Amino acid sequence: MNGRHRLYGLMMGITLGFALWGSVRYPQKAVYVMQEKVAGTQLAAREQSEDPALRASARIGSTGDTGPYRMSPETVQADTSGMELKLHALSAVLIDGDSGRVLYARDADTARPMASTTKIMTCILALENGEPDQICTVSANAASQPKVHLGAPAGTRFYLKDLLRSLMLESHNDSAVVIAESIAGSVEDFAAMMNQKARDLGCTQTHFVTPNGLDGDDGKIHATTARELALILRYCIGTSPRREEFLEITRTENYSFTDISGKAGYSCVNHNAFLHMMNGVLTGKTGFTGKAGYSYVSALEADGRTFVLALLGCGWPPHKTYKWEDTRALFQYGKEHYQYRNVYRKTRLKPVPVEDGVAKEVAVTLDIDQEKEQFKVLLKEGEEVEIRLELPQTVRAPVRQGDIIGSIRYMMDDTVLRVYPVYARESVRMWDFSYCFCEILNRFLTVQQK
Repeated sequence: MNGRHRLYGLMMGITLGFALWGSVRYPQKAVYVMQEKVAGTQLAAREQSEDPALRASARIGSTGDTGPYRMSPETVQADTSGMELKLHALSAVLIDGDSGRVLYARDADTARPMASTTKIMTCILALENGEPDQICTVSANAASQPKVHLGAPAGTRFYLKDLLRSLMLESHNDSAVVIAESIAGSVEDFAAMMNQKARDLGCTQTHFVTPNGLDGDDGKIHATTARELALILRYCIGTSPRREEFLEITRTENYSFTDISGKAGYSCVNHNAFLHMMNGVLTGKTGFTGKAGYSYVSALEADGRTFVLALLGCGWPPHKTYKWEDTRALFQYGKEHYQYRNVYRKTRLKPVPVEDGVAKEVAVTLDIDQEKEQFKVLLKEGEEVEIRLELPQTVRAPVRQGDIIGSIRYMMDDTVLRVYPVYARESVRMWDFSYCFCEILNRFLTVQQK
């Protein structure tokens, strides 16, 4: 009996020794950051070089034997040319419809009134929160709206799908109010929905007061910025679950309907003349008030590229055509100077040191086929995509296979274009008392069995 106690005591002492050894056996290494920026032309030259060292340095993380790395920015450059534009608008912006990145801007972050371009938000919210055959009744408030209006008297009932054509083709102010009251119960509650949606889309300088773009009574300015207005249209045509219906409505040329009783008939004509001025135009919405001047928001597709623009304060009467001139200039600029470039670069990932683990390091991986992966970005000459490999200096055990350890970010300026998560390729247990005891016990039992 005493011999067994002595044996157990010996095992416990060995276990404690292993545990203490594990806490000091991996002193933390000094890990520093190596940064490198490689332009597209330099990168191509390195990859084609006969010098193996230069070819290696063209890959992220190829730092030789100089020490561990944890972040290695790299840049990829385009090869088209830019130009300076002469525009009439006080504020103008052209963005990439895929990423939302600004391609051209003039005072794009100054808040200005946007008149009836407001109605793109009214339309998309109605599509997302209503049903096409939903019955909408004209209230006294709606019937009192100024021109341009449908002119239906209070009490008239319509289907939502018909009012949406009235809203977007003829830009009827009373139809906007009927829609808002039918969806939210009141203009004020619908405006709250509009503002919440704007915040959800990252539009922090946009404030809606009415669903039609006319001034309201809340004491705040009904306004947005050119950039945020373009982002709202980008959502309408790109990521909204009702984008197909939005495009169908806004591309309709002529539309006729009646009220539900069938006694009164109405017809609408699309006033977005730019639909026929340039090939590839997807949609658009005009606007005008004496305070806002002419405004316009539009989207165009060309050779797989999608461009979205917004113009605010684009002239006052009699300069009604200024918005078409600016729109043509901006879209032409995008088509001529921005092309898709594959900016993906194969990344060699080194293991990450593990603290308090049974292994000194953990291998990491990307959940993609790096040989076939492509990431195309609209670029012009002189623009660079920064590639940031971001991994911690160390991770603490336990580590489970599939844990996200870090990331590879593709960025331009402050815009994150894409993020590739970096995962643990394997599991690493913690070096603790439980692990040590189990290891010693297993070894003891193995010896006893022999």
